[in-house]
Amino acid sequence: MRTRQGRGRNTRWRTRRGGRGGGGITVNGQESVTEIASAPVWSHKMARDNHGSPQEDAALISLSPSTSSSPQPQRVFSDLPDELLQAGWEKCWSKRENRPYYFNRFTNQSLWEMPVLGQHDVISDPLGLNAAPVPAEGGMPTTPKETKPAKRRLSEELTTTDVPKKLKIESTPPTTPAVPCSPVVPGVSLEEKQFANLIKATDVYWDLDIQSNVVVKPPSASHLLPPPSQSLPPHPEVELLRSQLILKLRQHYRELCQQREGIDPPRESFNRWLLERKVIDRGPDPLLPSDCDPAVSPSMFREIMNDVPIRLSRIKHREEAKRLLFKYAEAAKRLIESRRASPDIRKVVKWNVEDTFSWLRRDHLATKEDYMDRLEHLRRQCGPHMAAVARDSVEGICSKIYHFSQDYVKRIREKHLALLRDANIPESAPVAPSPDKRVFCHPVRLTTPALPVQGGVDAQQEGILVSVRYKGESVRINQSYFSKLFQLYRLSCTDDPGSEKFLPRVWCLLRRYQVMFGTAQYEGSGLQGALPVHVFQALHRIFGVTSECFASPLNCYFKQYCSAFPDTDGYFGSRGPCLSFFPVSGSFEANPPFSEELMDAMVTHFENLLESSDQPLSFIVFIPEWRDPPTPALTRMEESRFKRHQLILSAYQHEYRSGSQHMCKRDELYYKAVHNTAVLFLQNEAGFQKWTPTPERVQELCTAYKHSGRFSNSSSGSSEKEPTREEGTSKDSVNN
Repeated sequence: MRTRQGRGRNTRWRTRRGGRGGGGITVNGQESVTEIASAPVWSHKMARDNHGSPQEDAALISLSPSTSSSPQPQRVFSDLPDELLQAGWEKCWSKRENRPYYFNRFTNQSLWEMPVLGQHDVISDPLGLNAAPVPAEGGMPTTPKETKPAKRRLSEELTTTDVPKKLKIESTPPTTPAVPCSPVVPGVSLEEKQFANLIKATDVYWDLDIQSNVVVKPPSASHLLPPPSQSLPPHPEVELLRSQLILKLRQHYRELCQQREGIDPPRESFNRWLLERKVIDRGPDPLLPSDCDPAVSPSMFREIMNDVPIRLSRIKHREEAKRLLFKYAEAAKRLIESRRASPDIRKVVKWNVEDTFSWLRRDHLATKEDYMDRLEHLRRQCGPHMAAVARDSVEGICSKIYHFSQDYVKRIREKHLALLRDANIPESAPVAPSPDKRVFCHPVRLTTPALPVQGGVDAQQEGILVSVRYKGESVRINQSYFSKLFQLYRLSCTDDPGSEKFLPRVWCLLRRYQVMFGTAQYEGSGLQGALPVHVFQALHRIFGVTSECFASPLNCYFKQYCSAFPDTDGYFGSRGPCLSFFPVSGSFEANPPFSEELMDAMVTHFENLLESSDQPLSFIVFIPEWRDPPTPALTRMEESRFKRHQLILSAYQHEYRSGSQHMCKRDELYYKAVHNTAVLFLQNEAGFQKWTPTPERVQELCTAYKHSGRFSNSSSGSSEKEPTREEGTSKDSVNN
């Protein structure tokens, strides 16, 4: 085989294996391209001493097809032998030289001549001792049997049936470049090996082997929410547009609060607005509301009004209390002077503000408690009047945000339908389910066929994280949770046996939850908090719990769960939203996001299910014990005839798993609950007989909290404080 020559003499380039230079290697007179730009200084000096002048070197380099600083080689169609394709060789086109060359994506070698498979492996045999002889001119290259490479251990352990094909995977080059193993076992490509590494779980916080025999029935005709199966299949283009519009809507919300009320939007009020709206929304979009009555959100209105005229913060010191009282009085005066108000309201507010200023000037020995009492007095006197003045403005903010959302839903819907038309996929008509049909619980199955495989989505490992990218937009997830998503996908997805659509669907899923959480640090993680692993294990062992009513593919413990988004989550095991889920039997854990409207709707839904079922049905509910003022959901459950037992977990004595557990650091997985948590057992008669909350079982559940997360370490020195207490139950006496 001929070699390329520079100035009349053969030129060879070699690099030290494992050195800091590129991967260029010369094999049997064939030349590989070396990454000269990244080579150390002594490499250039050695090259000049051994191979001639720098001008000669430059001439040689200018003729070499580059693989380091140039873009990805331009592939051309070729009929290379299968052995060469399996070994990573591709035929590419050199724009500079206007002729084809051969590139190995495993070793980064570039050759002008067709490679010979029988050549020695530059990794396992750098000196070429076992290389096959160069065939005579005109002869076909052959690979002697004795020189065929043995299987690597990784390849022997890897089965092609467990690894999806045609997934575009990239890996971030480490500090010291590592060349992949070559040659490759036929049938297992490097991309499959890299993907196999990505789906190896290092930490497991779930149990996907637990089966469930839950029986469900279709929703009744009077159910107002759209059925989960009618959602359109996800697509990266649509999800990208949705995320951009949601971020734009968040910005509109911030600007309206600042311009009209002079305050920043209440923390996570936008997230709670999304949750509250979806309780009554009948629109087509899975995230943005578009068909709600009333248009003004009670949740958003209440939270903005609580921050008028200024947001009150927690006070630790006397000077902070004095400063807060002064700011509140100033803001109240400014608000009443800048708005239309009746003379009586204006007079009352101004008089109380001036009285507060006078008290601040003359009382220099006041304590922190004195300032806080004065602030509370000022709020009682002026708060109702300021609320009446600001009411129209705050309602305008809520209404404007809702109408913006309606416009955005229309744009998203139009784009989605256009993609379906381009793929010749008709939108499925609603199907009326049989009201008497009962089936075993299964993941959501969308009635509209999925769009064709979307290109342009790739995964890249970044330390312990996996970055999934589409059009420059990256979403990150811990490698263990990436492995979890793949397991859920293989267990639940039925329309993609080769997992070719796995990466696009993962990107849509992660992007959806990313924009739902919000942009600020730790924002949204509290709304997606989960119970510790030991508690889930105890619930399953003691009370037969096999499913979660409020979860996601990212934080679920069981493979059976309900989640907010049937379109993206159904491929990963979701049964759809809890309010559209109608089980007839089973034992469930319910830890809803802390939205008052959602929790109240949950209680109504659970009581209807318990009333209509004669099979064993049980819900173990975890909600915050808010008493000032009490939440309607907690009050209703405490008074419900289906309440069998109630347990109170004391604040700072129990934990939740972070809602961002899929991407946070290990030491941020758990956080202490800053309020009491009420645990209520809602069961019908058959469920009570099967999963009775006896004192022994309840105590075992409480013990599980002591072994969860960091609690056992952080509370070992405070054993004098009881972490739990029991309150009144409707059935305290149990016959054993």
